[in-house]
Amino acid sequence: MIEIIPVETPSLGDRSYLVTDGKVAFVVDPQRDVDRLLRLAERRGVEIRHVFETHVHNDYVTGGPALASATGADYHVNAADPVEFDRCPIEDGDVVEIGPRTRLRAVATPGHTYTHLSYVLESPGRPPAVFTGGSLLHGTTGRPDLLGPEHTGALARAQHASAHRLARELPAETRVLPTHGFGSFCSAAQSDVAESTIGRERQVNPVLTRGEDDYVKALLAGLDVYPAYYAQMAPLNLAGQDAPDLSPPRHADAAELHRRLRAGEWVLDLRSRTAFAAGHLAGTLNFGLDGNLAVYLGWLVPWGTPVTLLGETPGDIARAQRELARIGIDRPAAAATGGPAEWAGDDKPASMPAATFADLAAVRRSRPIVVLDVRREIEWRESHLPGAVHIPLHELPARLGEVPGGEVWTHCASGYRASIAASILAAAGRDVVAVHDQYDGRAAAA
Repeated sequence: MIEIIPVETPSLGDRSYLVTDGKVAFVVDPQRDVDRLLRLAERRGVEIRHVFETHVHNDYVTGGPALASATGADYHVNAADPVEFDRCPIEDGDVVEIGPRTRLRAVATPGHTYTHLSYVLESPGRPPAVFTGGSLLHGTTGRPDLLGPEHTGALARAQHASAHRLARELPAETRVLPTHGFGSFCSAAQSDVAESTIGRERQVNPVLTRGEDDYVKALLAGLDVYPAYYAQMAPLNLAGQDAPDLSPPRHADAAELHRRLRAGEWVLDLRSRTAFAAGHLAGTLNFGLDGNLAVYLGWLVPWGTPVTLLGETPGDIARAQRELARIGIDRPAAAATGGPAEWAGDDKPASMPAATFADLAAVRRSRPIVVLDVRREIEWRESHLPGAVHIPLHELPARLGEVPGGEVWTHCASGYRASIAASILAAAGRDVVAVHDQYDGRAAAA
């Protein structure tokens, strides 16, 4: 009996896989925090003997070197990747025998990167499965533009060819098991489908239903921006990273928190936007644990800036640490728990008005305000409020001077990004209200 166990990382929109025959196991595309995989293997009483990478990842720091070191597993990375660590080089057509009845076959599937590999799991008496990484995804493909605009066209056409190779060589019942496509910005589009097969993808996936030129044109037209921190990931992954140090950060008292804020460091309030609005240490930025903390922090923070974490409990700090380690922000400068009364010390905690779109519409009828839409360009083009100023969140720190004077009401699609933006503006001394509401173009404009 072969068991394929997905290990989800929802905050990054990714999956890793642990596969076992009940005695031995292998892992595909492990995340940085490999303790999850080690515990999973221990609970099942299996030994991890192999670790496979589909590609040099752009959206997270791989746990491959750390997992191989911890288990003694063979670490399989494309022979063409210029890595700086020991690996078992693998290339198109190579077969790795996992157990007496299980083997994994490498298939070159360039497109997401030039050296991307997929892996076909073959075992007698059961349909194959293919681990497709950032190649063929559920209803879409991995994006081809992460290596730079000069490579995008060629990689898009390679992605089309790779998908057709898989569809041609594998039977319809083959399970398709991608790493990306569950919210990751590495995916060219998003899908709500949790499982799929080659047969299904032949019917619904644009890469397999459209000709090459039509597919490439539509793919490139639909690509949106991706997080700035992606530029840091490939160098880290080519160098190879150890397991992260997830021990508790040093404690910071109120005086230290104030010093760090005065020094221009980033002090993050991990609480919900509702709690942040009710009271917070002035100058702190609201990156709540209830949203994509790592994605948006990694997108906004100048790389290498010291980061201090504020959470209600030690568990909140630990959770944030784990999220940030996945993108290479390994050790917070400091941390504090409790609430704004403790963090502010002798100062009074600040607060921030929160509102709904109904409140926004009512206020606009009575007095002039600045409506700041911080959604991405692709969202703005779909619909936006008349008279709103548009500055995507990831551009806001560099464009603060473009926000018109007066009272600013920030909004996004759900409130998470609006609260980040509002906290950035408040830290810059602006009078701000955060809209904590779901955006609906017609309702919001009423």
